[in-house]
Amino acid sequence: MSARVQWLQVAGSLAVAAAIVAIAIAVVTSKFGSTSAAERELREERLEQREELREERLEQREERREDDR
Repeated sequence: MSARVQWLQVAGSLAVAAAIVAIAIAVVTSKFGSTSAAERELREERLEQREELREERLEQREERREDDR
């Protein structure tokens, strides 16, 4: 085999290896996501707000029940 053919094979192998790495990174990132700390905090705040609203609604229901008695 000539040196040119060997270099072409090496270059092709490196290109395939780079493609495999890129695909692996894309798959892992899509599964786990790349959430920042700010996004996580925003999710937590929204969750807390929902919980507070639920508690307020429950309290209002209980007050109505007591008033109806």
